[in-house]
Amino acid sequence: MNPTRTQLDATRWHWQHGPIDLILSADGEPAAVQAAYEACWARFAEVLPELVGELKRLRQPVPAGAALNDAAWQGAVARRMWTACHPHRARFITPMAAVAGSVADELITAFAREGIARAFINNGGDIALYLTEGQQYRVGIFADLAAYSPTHGANHLALDGNLTLDASLPVRGIATSGWRGRSFSLGIADSVTVLAADAATADAADTMIANAVDLDHPGILRRPASSLKDDSDLGDTPVTVDVPRLPQPLADFALARGVDAAQRLLEQGLIEGAALFLQGRVRVAGIHHTGALLAQRARITTEAPCSKYAAC
Repeated sequence: MNPTRTQLDATRWHWQHGPIDLILSADGEPAAVQAAYEACWARFAEVLPELVGELKRLRQPVPAGAALNDAAWQGAVARRMWTACHPHRARFITPMAAVAGSVADELITAFAREGIARAFINNGGDIALYLTEGQQYRVGIFADLAAYSPTHGANHLALDGNLTLDASLPVRGIATSGWRGRSFSLGIADSVTVLAADAATADAADTMIANAVDLDHPGILRRPASSLKDDSDLGDTPVTVDVPRLPQPLADFALARGVDAAQRLLEQGLIEGAALFLQGRVRVAGIHHTGALLAQRARITTEAPCSKYAAC
């Protein structure tokens, strides 16, 4: 299994290596951009073998009493994963909760060089950004990935909103989690999006917040993670596989629990903001204070959620 890369247009690439699936783009001086892409590609080819070599340990929960320097990781991505998940060790979390964001963070460093104006790496919706002074990205947001039809093209996406992130903001990472996503969730949020200083931190935090958007309801279907994926790091922990239409007060209750979790992470300085979405109901924490512009469609009564992204 070798890494592959396909150029999508003048500035965007699709790179894949096993389960790692990236869209990346950079703007700047042509020679610098080319050099950055080649450096990033060389590092990309190394990442998956490094992770496989430490996968057994990465699937183990972070012990509640573990010190930050307790684990001697061989690979830089594994260290990023552990560091991002360590603050959440009082609750169940494994370093795998931050794998996508950590890979994006590791690779974006190739673009931090003279001649690069801006760059992003989107690892399945978890995004690392590089922005120089005066640069920004507008991030398109839509909540329900199942509603996306690739035959319609990007110009026909019914976006639920968009974020504008510029270099003056302390946000260089965006990540999303929810029961509808590609990873398992213990909660019932359609999507939870987190803004943070880096993608690994956002990735771990959105997992914890999405898990907190929850309640007991007989219609919510859960199954052991191991019955859905035999090598899941969650083992036999029940994960959400279906959520019925909930009465509005119950949806609001579940969202409030998630907002409480987000507020705690804000107070700890771990995140810059979060948007939580459940069945058309939306709550935000901290986004007003980041300075990020969040535009929304009229049907969204507060800020819009994020499930997948397209940066431009």
